[in-house]
Amino acid sequence: MAKAVSACILLSLFITTPVQAAKVLILGDSLGASYGMSEQVGWVALLQKNLPEHEFTNGSVSGETTAGGLRRLPALLDSVSPDLVVVELGGNDGLRGFPPTQLKNNLIQIITLAKNSGAKVLLTEIMVPPNYGPRYTQKFTQVYQEIAKDEEIALIPFFMQDIAPHPELMQRDGIHPNEKAQEKIATWMQPWIEKALTQ
Repeated sequence: MAKAVSACILLSLFITTPVQAAKVLILGDSLGASYGMSEQVGWVALLQKNLPEHEFTNGSVSGETTAGGLRRLPALLDSVSPDLVVVELGGNDGLRGFPPTQLKNNLIQIITLAKNSGAKVLLTEIMVPPNYGPRYTQKFTQVYQEIAKDEEIALIPFFMQDIAPHPELMQRDGIHPNEKAQEKIATWMQPWIEKALTQ
């Protein structure tokens, strides 16, 4: 009888224990900043709705490069004190033809700053259009793979891979996802974030 009571008490504690709230910082560019639409319908806002037990801060800025993200990060870390930083940067570096070595150096510094603050880090893979040439595009993509391996962090596959080929999910500029695509991006990102927060 005593064992049964103890089991019931333990089960009750397990059920009623709330999920530990975490602060998540999204450090991104226009893909994270909901370019061309209200931020309230963007994938970061949708993640906040899907995971209300956590607090999401969207630190994304349209046109942002890795250098710009690196400059802004210390202030964001101080104000947000995140448990997890999701880095979604590099697209504008690629569009401007910046050297992959510069991209890599900036991303490593961003990751180091985030880790030193006590936060976990997730890195989102970024790809550039093939018209930049196979040599550049290959080196650009390799940067993310190398960093994820060297820094021992998870690399989220580029979410635009399954969106960009579908015109109905893209804005007229052919670069940015539209409002219809935001739920797909949130669905893509959510399991990675949930896994990072439970490890």
